[in-house]
Amino acid sequence: MPFHRRQVLGFTIAAPFALALKPALAAARADVSREVLLTWHKLILELVRHTATYMPPVAARAFAYIGVTAHEALASGNPALRSLAGQLTDLTPLPARGEGEFDEPCVLHAALEAAVTGLFANTGPTGQRAMEKMGQIMGKTASEGMAGDVVDRSVAHGRAIAAHVLEWAAGDGGAVIENMGFPRSYTPGTRPQDWVPTSAIRMQQAPLLPAWGQNRPFAVPDMASLDAPAPPDYDEAEGSTFHAYATEVYETGKALTDEQKLIARFWSDDAMLTPTPAGHWISIVMQIADRDALPVEVIAPTLAKLGVAQADAFVSCWSTKFKYNLLRPVTYIKRHIDKAWEPLLITPPFPEYTSGHSCQSGAASTVLTAVFGEDFAFDDATHVDEGLPVRSFPSFAAAAEEAALSRMYGGIHFRFGNEAGLAQGRAVGAFAAALKTEA
Repeated sequence: MPFHRRQVLGFTIAAPFALALKPALAAARADVSREVLLTWHKLILELVRHTATYMPPVAARAFAYIGVTAHEALASGNPALRSLAGQLTDLTPLPARGEGEFDEPCVLHAALEAAVTGLFANTGPTGQRAMEKMGQIMGKTASEGMAGDVVDRSVAHGRAIAAHVLEWAAGDGGAVIENMGFPRSYTPGTRPQDWVPTSAIRMQQAPLLPAWGQNRPFAVPDMASLDAPAPPDYDEAEGSTFHAYATEVYETGKALTDEQKLIARFWSDDAMLTPTPAGHWISIVMQIADRDALPVEVIAPTLAKLGVAQADAFVSCWSTKFKYNLLRPVTYIKRHIDKAWEPLLITPPFPEYTSGHSCQSGAASTVLTAVFGEDFAFDDATHVDEGLPVRSFPSFAAAAEEAALSRMYGGIHFRFGNEAGLAQGRAVGAFAAALKTEA
């Protein structure tokens, strides 16, 4: 059964978070760890919606660090799991466990609580209360029936894991977001193909996070090697290749079917209204985890790899965006085809090429295909609370291709931006998929 987001931030269904524990067996403790992991992630999806600076690249970064934190907390006590230290850029060996007994749910909860409160320290009062309440409820669930010294030792270790990850995160270039991610001064391009603002909002006269492409990557050793090829040569003449791509967006937008409109809205994943594109794929994994009763030893490494892939995809994509600085379809169409035309979706405030949604979807689908297989069918109920129906997909690749195409249906990307973004994301995702999480 899909979880409902409104029930998480307000804790209107606190009872499931405090279910009585089963007998104190190893399998039962693993079930508690699983509950801790998934319940914290349900809250994280809500915090992304309610934290003003959590634009899509920022959200992807947080999912990556939280995923790594959870994996490392479990790996520190499970010889079947391998640490990502030495595999991820600049991640040094994490604190080892000392003498004495440790409890896995308590370690995991303490690590997640510290990591989430650190990464979402700037969320609003509602988010702060939700994190505090989650800490209390999950702390009680994790520690119920355990000896006090075991709980204390485990909590201290979990917090040490989180502190190590947060210290690592502080040096990646994306830790501080000022002015909602919009530079206070910006020199626009002067070429006819250069990006220009598409919003009347004063803050958005500069593009979002123009330096994000310079951030430290997680798993990609040479980000420049994965840069997308140059877009088609800019041309304003009718009959030119570039004009034809723009005309395709224009004609598609004028004749959208109800299904195409639904697809555009389903994958829009706007900041402050949804958990963002990265959160959408996190939600998919969580739904699969519920449907297939996946164990925590599978869920945690999968979320870590997925987060890493999406975070690196946004770094790669933003590097490309500000290298080519290409205008959006709405700008070209209004100038050269139909000045009255409007796209279905609101055009985001940054350059077109490549498509961020396409890039991170390509990365996500690559990781998830490596974990679950090529013909892994699933249903996606991420947006049922917003009144959008469940969509079904025969594979992760099919979902990623629909997500990419949705951006042309929305009128905010050219086809070539989507296709190049998918390819770019798949190349990025291959590095995350290759991470070794099993001993």
